[in-house]
Amino acid sequence: MLQLFYGGTFDPIHNGHLAIARAARDEVQAPVRLMPAADPPHRAPPGASAQQRAHLLDLAVEDEDGLCVDRRELLRAERMPETRSYTVDTLHELRAEQGDAVPVALLIGADSLLGLPTWRAWRSLFALTHFIVADRPGSPLDAGVPAELGDLLASRWTSSADALCDVPSGLVYRLSHPLQPESATDIRRRIAAGEPWRHLVPTAVATAIADERLYLDRATTPGPL
Repeated sequence: MLQLFYGGTFDPIHNGHLAIARAARDEVQAPVRLMPAADPPHRAPPGASAQQRAHLLDLAVEDEDGLCVDRRELLRAERMPETRSYTVDTLHELRAEQGDAVPVALLIGADSLLGLPTWRAWRSLFALTHFIVADRPGSPLDAGVPAELGDLLASRWTSSADALCDVPSGLVYRLSHPLQPESATDIRRRIAAGEPWRHLVPTAVATAIADERLYLDRATTPGPL
């Protein structure tokens, strides 16, 4: 079975994240493991700590079939607190666990795909994973892909979700999903400004954010998504 991972800061997890995860689960017919990023060691932390963000994720997926939380990047950061966490390291760790023959896929947004050449050892990633790209109307992909990336992607696009299970890595699949207005940046801004925000996150997540008084400091609002 395809091993599907959805990484991100999830600061906080919101309805848009869940819509993407559900769409991938249903379209690809594989469970989705939401994988929160660790607190970055060399810059300001996200608006909530890694453990707080992971707890919000637990609450968000508690009653969701086929969605779960994977804490591997948090655990690695605890073991090596001064080491940056790179996707390529996570994928090598996954391959050490799963073996080279198991299909593995990363669920990312169209913006992340376009930014792939800035990732560490980005060309080597295609030997380790498939990419499932969460696309939507007006996607930046429609405006074209930079030549360096486009040349590498040209032979990798597939319109078949089943194809992702036929080989262990190397394909790119465009996932269509409902257009969602939520943004973690906007939610943090709304909380800090005292504007309505609860409707943008799952009920249990909203309750925990309020109880723990997260994101009330305006200084946290420019942080990562």
